Amino acid sequence: MELERISIPAINQFASLYLKQEAPVTDFFHYQLTKEDVYRQRVADLHSRSFMRESLASCIESYMEALPKSEAVASSLRKLKDERSTVVIGGQQAGLLTGPLYTIYKVISIIKLAEEKEKELDIPVVPVFWIAGEDHDFLEVNHVYVESKQRMEKKTYPERVLEKRMVSDIELDHQQMKRWVKKIFANMEETEYTNKLLLFVNEAIDRSKTITDFFMNLVHSLFSEYGLLIIDAAYPPLRRLETPFFHQLIERAEEITSSVQEAQQTVMSYSFKQMIELSPKAANLFIYENNERMLLEYDLESGLFIGKSGSVRYSKDELLHLLECHPERFSNNVVTRPLMQEWLFPTLAFIAGPGEIAYWAELKKAFERFEMKMPPIEARLNMTLIERSIASDLLELNISVVSALMNGVQKEQEAFWESVKDEHFHELIASVQTSLMNHYDMFEERAKQLHKGTLSIIQKNRQFHLQQLQFLERKTDEMLKRQHDDTLSKYSHIQNALKPDGAPQERMWNVFYFLNKYGLDFIDELMKLTYVFNGDHQVVKI
Repeated sequence: MELERISIPAINQFASLYLKQEAPVTDFFHYQLTKEDVYRQRVADLHSRSFMRESLASCIESYMEALPKSEAVASSLRKLKDERSTVVIGGQQAGLLTGPLYTIYKVISIIKLAEEKEKELDIPVVPVFWIAGEDHDFLEVNHVYVESKQRMEKKTYPERVLEKRMVSDIELDHQQMKRWVKKIFANMEETEYTNKLLLFVNEAIDRSKTITDFFMNLVHSLFSEYGLLIIDAAYPPLRRLETPFFHQLIERAEEITSSVQEAQQTVMSYSFKQMIELSPKAANLFIYENNERMLLEYDLESGLFIGKSGSVRYSKDELLHLLECHPERFSNNVVTRPLMQEWLFPTLAFIAGPGEIAYWAELKKAFERFEMKMPPIEARLNMTLIERSIASDLLELNISVVSALMNGVQKEQEAFWESVKDEHFHELIASVQTSLMNHYDMFEERAKQLHKGTLSIIQKNRQFHLQQLQFLERKTDEMLKRQHDDTLSKYSHIQNALKPDGAPQERMWNVFYFLNKYGLDFIDELMKLTYVFNGDHQVVKI
């Protein structure tokens, strides 16, 4: 593998300015990454606070208990208990077969930055991946994309989930999941690694009770030797640890919302788009009622917390009592999740995607209300994997990697087709069609005067000849395309590989395509590369 770093502007304008650490964006955060002592300052700030490190480590150990044993994970748990310890943390939803590639890149980012900062600061820095298992939008995670007939095809897991259930509560149908996985693999070429990889996935399915378990088992199996700690935000024992802070979130619901809205006004005054949709009555908490996750609002006039068109109502005292008895029924939203994370973990740095960076900017004042600072936000590694055949095609077609990554190659493909198709033949067909249609106009005029009974026959005949000319044009184009199929296919292959459906590779491709082709050691090869967290795009040539 070779690693090349190139500069590509982020699609998100806000994230692009953040990566450059430019004003006014940097004013919306507590730490500026360009300052030489930023991480030493963060360590000092963390050491002025107290954390439940022992309890937190025990909770994570309990969550990971059923996973295959790893000495590196055991070492990370011991490190977390150290009073000097910090964590590099990031999270994601529990996608099937680990979801899009960017989830894998987020894990790699967490581990690599933790390793880097541990050497630099000479303190324990533990990599932690937080699964957003309380999320209830199963449609966001119930599929993968595979390449089929020169296009990307969405393959959806067939099980339907009608309620807004947390993904961590969706039980796994082992046989159905194995059948679905087998169909996914059937869309890949069979290699020397296929059977072993299928066994690897099936073993993970057998160890799993829920969709989140399946995700956790795969991530752990791929990264356990790097000491990655994994915790599900919906894990009931974790909820019990979080109870004191949930108490504060309930007590200060109105205050949190006004803080965020105040920050949003500042952000939008610089013409940036508001990222968090927030009602003035938002309580920024979910409650689990009858297997459905409900967003609560706080009505100041009545003093009630109300969910889903008034279907549930709690006074503040009732909600606090419910919290003490059943903390597992509570979960955070996009506003309070970062606050909970900061309260719970001694976070040295948070690894964020472009969208996350933009919405964190709206949370600064909410953090300050709790006398906390947002951690340094490091953008996760943006990466593209370029296989040897793709690199060869780019070279042959004289297309730069930067151009292909930014714009795709559809325009170049269209330009090539325009250069080889028989334009004169198209013009001849157009000329015949114009002449024929003019004659049919005359037929119709004559029929209206003398032969009205034949009008429908003439119109039907006109349509028949029009269709025949279109058929002739289409068939000649198809024959020409077959003559140039090799070149046209190269354009399609590049487009699918690097900019599928106009999206970045990391948003549609799944890691199991590459594991099937190159083996499970593929992850270790990626981990051997030296990455730099400076906003550059990482191009990995395989």
